[in-house]
Amino acid sequence: MPEHLIEAGAEAVELVGLRKAGLADWLAGQPETVRGWVGSVGFTAEAGAVCLVPNGDGRLGTVLFGLAEEDDPWAFAQLPAKLPPGAYRMAPEPDTRLATRAALAWSLATYSYDRYKSRAGRDWPKLVWPLAADRAQVNRCHDATVLARDLINTPAADLGPAELAAAAEHLAARFGATCRVIVGDGLLAENYPAIHAVGRAAASHRRPRLIDLVWGDPAAPKVTLVGKGVCFDSGGLDLKPSSNMKLMKKDMGGAAHVLGLASMIMAARLNLRLRVLVPAVENAVSGDAMRPLDVLATRKGLTVEVGNTDAEGRLILCDALAEASGEAPALLIDIATLTGAARTALGADLPALFSPDEGLAAQILRAGEAEGDPLWRLPLHKPYRRMLDSKVADIANVSDSPHAGAITAALFLQEFVAAGIAWAHLDVMAWNGSSRPGRPEGGEAMALRALFAVVAERFPAQITS
Repeated sequence: MPEHLIEAGAEAVELVGLRKAGLADWLAGQPETVRGWVGSVGFTAEAGAVCLVPNGDGRLGTVLFGLAEEDDPWAFAQLPAKLPPGAYRMAPEPDTRLATRAALAWSLATYSYDRYKSRAGRDWPKLVWPLAADRAQVNRCHDATVLARDLINTPAADLGPAELAAAAEHLAARFGATCRVIVGDGLLAENYPAIHAVGRAAASHRRPRLIDLVWGDPAAPKVTLVGKGVCFDSGGLDLKPSSNMKLMKKDMGGAAHVLGLASMIMAARLNLRLRVLVPAVENAVSGDAMRPLDVLATRKGLTVEVGNTDAEGRLILCDALAEASGEAPALLIDIATLTGAARTALGADLPALFSPDEGLAAQILRAGEAEGDPLWRLPLHKPYRRMLDSKVADIANVSDSPHAGAITAALFLQEFVAAGIAWAHLDVMAWNGSSRPGRPEGGEAMALRALFAVVAERFPAQITS
C-alpha cells in the first residue's frame, strides 16, 4: 500500500496544477498579493515548474505546478522531490483519470530501494487521496511495481532460484493460491530437460527449478503467464564481457514482471484461472555447463542445437511455454529480458511486443497508449525462421547472422507455442539507466498497467466471495 498517500486529516496545502494557457485566468481570481508574488518569482507555468506561494502568515499556503500541454501520466511524479515535507491536496479536485494518475505517480515517485542502506530514507511529502481516485487500481499498480522493482534490484547473491521461488510462495500465500516448485533433478524426472540443462552448472549451490503458481476457479478461462527467471547470467561458457555482465542481476526481470502482474490480477479477483510459470536458474560456468554446439532435449520433443550458451533465456522458456500450451489457455503471455537486439531497435523504454494474434496485439498496443505504458510491435517475420535452421538438430537457439536478433528469438519461442493460442511475447529491458520522476535508476516494471488492462477487459467478471 502507498505509504505517502494519506486520508484527509491535518490541514493540507493546496496543490494547483496549471497549464500556461490557464495561468492568467487563475491569477485573475486571486488577491493582488498572490498575483504580485507569482509575477515576482517569474512563474509562467512551464511544465514541471513549481511556485511556493505564502499565505498571509508567511507560511506555505499554495503550491502552483506547471503542467505540460500534452497528457503526461508522470507529471505529478516530479512534485515529491521538489516540495518540503508536509501534507498536500489537489485543488480543485480532478476527475477520476487524472486523480488516479496523480496518486499513482506520487506514490511511485517516493520509491527507493534501501535494503542495504544504513541511514533512513528522506521524509517525503504526503498527498491526500484525491476524492475521485480509483484507490484499488492505484494500490494494485503500486504494489505490483514495487514488487517487481524490489526483486530486480536485489543483488544476485541474495536472490537466486530458491529466493525467487520463496517470493512466489509468499505471493501465493497472500492471495490463497497454490505454488508448486520442481527442483534440481526433479526437472528431469518431470520432463523439463532444457531448464535443467541451463541451470545444472550452478546446481552444486543453486539448483534450477520450475515455479508453478495457480489461482482461481478451475472452471474459469485459463490465463497463463510465463516469466524468464535467470537470477544471474554470466553467459555460460560463452562468457559475457564484464561491461555486459554487470547488470545481469536483472535477468530475472521477466519473472519479476509476471509475479507483479499476477498480484494485480489476484488483487482484482478477476474471473479467470491464473497460472504463473517461472523457470528459475543461474547461468553459470562449471565442468557441468552446457557447451556450444551441444544438442539439448526439450519438453516438446524438439531438439535444440546450442549456438551460444548466452542465449539461455529462450531455452528455459521453451519448456515452460510447451507446458503452458498443453492446457490450451485462453491467453498466454510471456515476459523476458531476452535480447539486446530489442534494445538496439527500440531503446530501453519501449518493450518489444510480438504476437501472431492481430486482435491481441492491437488490444495491447491500445491499452499501452491509454495507460501511458507504451509498447512497440515487432514482426514475427516467418522467412527469418530459416536463420534458426540446424544441420544436426530440429532448431538452433541462435542465428549466425548479426541481424534481427529479437525477431529470431521470438520465432524460436513461437516453435513451442501451440498454434491457435492467443499468445504475446514481451522483450523488456526491466531497468532504468538513469532517474526520471517516478522512475528511479534501477529495476523497473514495464507494460504491467497495459497488460492488466487487457486481461481485465477480456475477463471482466469478478469472483464473488
